[in-house]
Amino acid sequence: MEKKFKVLMINGSPRTKGNIALAFSEMEKVFLQNGVEVENLLIGKEPIHGCIACESCRKTGKCVFDDIVNSLSEKLEKADGLVIGSPVYYGSANGALLSALQRMFYSSHFDKSLKVGASVVSARRSGCTATFDELNKFFTLSNMPVATSQYWNNIYGWEPGEGQVDEEGKQVMRVLARNMIFLMKSISLGKETIGLPETEDRVWTNFTR
Repeated sequence: MEKKFKVLMINGSPRTKGNIALAFSEMEKVFLQNGVEVENLLIGKEPIHGCIACESCRKTGKCVFDDIVNSLSEKLEKADGLVIGSPVYYGSANGALLSALQRMFYSSHFDKSLKVGASVVSARRSGCTATFDELNKFFTLSNMPVATSQYWNNIYGWEPGEGQVDEEGKQVMRVLARNMIFLMKSISLGKETIGLPETEDRVWTNFTR
C-alpha cells in the first residue's frame, strides 16, 4: 500500500486570517491535491511559556510546562514534514512561536532526522530574510532537510489578506509545497532502496572544558 504522508503546519501569527494563513492555504491546496494529510495549527495567541533551562525534559522527554508544546511534539513525531510560519516582529519571528519551537525541539527525544522542514515568513516591507534564516536554524540543527522554492519563502502584506495581491509570493508557496512532497517521497523511497545514512555516536565539545 502506498505510504500516506503527513505535514504539520504551525502558524505563529495571532491572526486567523493573516498573511501567514493565506500563504499556508496556498501550500495546503497543493498538499491536499496530492493526497498529503495536513494538520494546520494557529498558536500565536496561546500563552506559551519560554524555556527556563530546568533540564527536566532530559529525564522525561517532554517539557515541564504541560501546554500546547508537548502536544506539538507528539504531532511532529508522527509527521513527515513540518512547516513553520511567522510574521516579522522587529526583524524576528513571533515570540510565542519561538518559545514553542525552542521548547519543542529541545525537550522531545525522538529522532527528527530526515523529516522535511520549511519556513514561511510575511512582512509589510522588510525583515523577511532575517526571520527566514532564524526559523531554518531549527531544521539545520536537527538533521532535517530544508525544502526550498524558486525564491525565499516570503509573502508581503500588512493588513490581513493583503498578501492576496502578492502573486509571486503565492506562487513561491505552491512551488514550496510541491518540492516538500517530492522530498518526502524521495526520502521514503531512499529509506526503502538505499537505507539510512551511517550514523556516529554523538560527540559534544564544550568550549570551556
